[in-house]
Amino acid sequence: MTAFDRFRDEVAAHPSNDWARELGYRPLVVGSERSRVLIVSQAPGRRAQASGIPFDDPSGERLRRWLGVTDEEFYDADRLAIVPMDFYYPGKAASGDAPPRAGFAAQWHPRAFELLPAVRLTVLVGAYAQRRYLPSRPALTLTETVRAAGTRLPYFPIVHPSPLTQGWRLRNPWFETDTVPLLNRLVREALSAP
Repeated sequence: MTAFDRFRDEVAAHPSNDWARELGYRPLVVGSERSRVLIVSQAPGRRAQASGIPFDDPSGERLRRWLGVTDEEFYDADRLAIVPMDFYYPGKAASGDAPPRAGFAAQWHPRAFELLPAVRLTVLVGAYAQRRYLPSRPALTLTETVRAAGTRLPYFPIVHPSPLTQGWRLRNPWFETDTVPLLNRLVREALSAP
């Protein structure tokens, strides 16, 4: 059993997650002491929670393309760690999924990050992760934050790959033409670093 396995078991056993355990959910958090790229995302979707596989949906396919990695690379914990803002599917909202639970990241992220000493690049997927790890005064919009992605290394903010962001991507073609190739290069560099 790895340190990350023990960490997942601790999260699953915590009283705040009794509801998830009763539904048969396991915390969807992945990593190892050798992970080079860290994905900090919103929370698992319904399909991912049901399968027990992070980003097991069209959003995941799009994210892997943006990162420039194969399925094999993406699901290799020695290469990529996935630490959402909440490790459980939060349920439905009026539009899309409900937000991650308040306080979850503050409680569990520091412990998860201690287990990831080899991380070279942290990809912040969506506004929840960006607000937590890239606070700014005055507050920037998601578009402004993502537009300046290359200036915040080792953090790299991107829009969420959900179909709900299709309109944003159409209004901001620079994301696919400029930001995605830069992200591909940085991921390759992080994965090949000694």
